[in-house]
Amino acid sequence: MIVSCGEALIDFLPRETAGGAPVFDPRPGGSPFNVAIAIGRLDASAGFLGGLSTDMFGDTLRGALAASRVDTSLAPTSDRPTTLAFVSVVNGNARYAFYDEGSAGRMLTGADLPALPASVAALHFGSFSLAAEPCGSTFEALMQREHSARVISLDVNVRPTLIPDRGAYLARLERLAAMADIVKLSEEDLAWLDPTTKFESLARRWLAAGAKLVTLTKGAEGAVAISRSHTVTTPGVPVKVADTVGAGDTFTGATLVRLFQRGLLDKRAIAALSERDVADALEFAARAASVTVSRPGADPPWARELA
Repeated sequence: MIVSCGEALIDFLPRETAGGAPVFDPRPGGSPFNVAIAIGRLDASAGFLGGLSTDMFGDTLRGALAASRVDTSLAPTSDRPTTLAFVSVVNGNARYAFYDEGSAGRMLTGADLPALPASVAALHFGSFSLAAEPCGSTFEALMQREHSARVISLDVNVRPTLIPDRGAYLARLERLAAMADIVKLSEEDLAWLDPTTKFESLARRWLAAGAKLVTLTKGAEGAVAISRSHTVTTPGVPVKVADTVGAGDTFTGATLVRLFQRGLLDKRAIAALSERDVADALEFAARAASVTVSRPGADPPWARELA
């Protein structure tokens, strides 16, 4: 099983009524939530570990996870509210305003962390649940507890408006990247982390610290990945873009699924990935992400759509 750890929330997406009035359309979302959905839809065993609410939005999130074949048995439940995110789209790129104070996801603590069954081969972490407290410390502790035995995936996925202490957050990212096997970031993430640093320099630093594969997604231009032995690029898939919500999450989930399908989702195999192994995973992930951007909202493809 591949378990995605972090936030689940409701995205309120901008729409128009038939009369042209602006409205918001509530949709299940959250970066780690979307990764779990993508994994489940691509026919891999998927799980979600994050705080879920007993409120009406929490019911919606659990229903969406179940519909995409995602196991929620590891997800703690409380009567705290669900996180809400209002989305605007500017030049095709999503911007977010979050309402998260005291939420079921944010208030997750170490006491809520379950023991993981042996069937869990990999854990994925990412996005603003790593910046908020107390959940950020909770997920860092989980990674620390599990990284020696299980594959760790990390998607930086910076949400600047939710980072109260830039220095502390950057220090945490360095610690997490050193424990991770696979790290993914976007061009926007890279620009926020350090606009003067080139991707190769950052990737080499994280690889020296412990990571095995570092990937940069470049939107329509595709992606580039650097391992200790190879640098691999893949082009984007031409498609008419509806919006980019969930594209990076789909890319991440699809990468993990492809490695799993080929028997490469274990720590030794990831450390020894060939150039062809990396290219195959990137190509599959780019195809999956192209389906997501072709339709509104975070709506990852099903396996049959990529057949």
